[in-house]
Formats: sequence, C-alpha cells, structure tokens
Amino acid sequence: METKALLFYTFSFVLLFAAFMVITAKNMVHAALYLVLSFFQAAAIWILLKSEFLALTLVLVYVGAVMVLFLFVVMMLDLNMSTIRQGFWRHFPLAGTLGAFVAVEMAAVLLAGFRVSEEPKAVAQLAGQFSNTKELGKVLYSAYVYPVQIAAVILLVAIIAAISLTLRDRKDSKYANPSEQVRVRAADRMVIVSVPASKPVTPTAMPPGTEAKAEVKS
Repeated sequence: METKALLFYTFSFVLLFAAFMVITAKNMVHAALYLVLSFFQAAAIWILLKSEFLALTLVLVYVGAVMVLFLFVVMMLDLNMSTIRQGFWRHFPLAGTLGAFVAVEMAAVLLAGFRVSEEPKAVAQLAGQFSNTKELGKVLYSAYVYPVQIAAVILLVAIIAAISLTLRDRKDSKYANPSEQVRVRAADRMVIVSVPASKPVTPTAMPPGTEAKAEVKS
C-alpha cells in the first residue's frame, strides 16, 4: 500500500471515530473537542487531495473561530446533558436510517469522481504553475455565482432569525435612550425639595463638666 493511501485511510478512520464520538459523548465540552479533531482530520484529507486553501480555511474558520466561540458558549451556559439526551436512543433507529440513506445518496453521487487511478498528465505537468485557490475562485464566482449568493442570503437570514429568537425584554435590564441623555437638563435631573421637620428640635440638658471637655477637645 502506498503512503498516500495509508494516510488517507488513517485520517478517514480517525475522522469517522471523532464524528461518532461527537454525537455519543456525555460531556458537551468533550463533544466539541472531538468535533475539532474531526475538522483537523478533514483538513488533512484536503491536503492529501492538494487543496491546501480549503484545508487552511477549514482550520482557521471553523477551528480557530467557530469552535472557540462554541466552546465559550457551552462553558458559559453550563447546560445539563441529562435533560438534553432524553429520548436519544428512542429516536436513534429513525435517525440512523435517515443518516444511512443520506450516506448512500452521497456515495452514489460522488462515486464517479473517485474512479480516477492517477493524476491527469496535464495537471501533473502544470503542478508548479497551477493554483487551486485561483481556480476555486473562478469556479465559485462564474459557474456557481448564483448558488454562492443564495447561500450567503440564507446565512444572513439565519443570523437575523437567531438574533430575533434570542432577543427578549428582560425585567432586570436597564435601558437608556441616548437621545434623551443628550438633551438632558440639570433641572430634569435634580429637584430641591423643602421638607419640614416632623418634630421640633429641643435642646437636651448636658451633664455638668461635659461642655468643658468638649471645648478642650475642639
């Protein structure tokens, strides 16, 4: 077996193991760390396929930004996994069947692309001048420009929907209108009120010698 094929099977095995542990881990932090491991293995497979740009993008965007934010949210919320995992095994047969069906569909679509036994000679000759990043940009913004724009709009709608669903008026939150703060006047902030005394002040008799001590102290 060639070294490239051995590395591919090794990365694929670790990727499948990490993906399985993501959905079966009892701790959400451990599940997130397994997801990071699966991202690294997928990036390694991209490098084997000579798509360094996609591999670096996967590591920088998902591992460096998305997963760090996800871990921060998980550790801040301190979610109870016992309530989240209720009914997992009850719905597992249906979820497993749907997952297997989707995997078979993807295999049927992508199987034709993996039947090439060796690199085309034209690609091998132009390996030093070929830039997969440039070619990927040409394909995305020429042949797939409308799907890319639709995906961007869907992501924007998802962001707005997430903000709208989580935005609630809290009773303990204090809101201040900036325009009212700019137009504030001193008379609106402080009012001097004259409050009459409720009881008249009557001088109390001091014991003899106290006045002299008070004068000495002063």
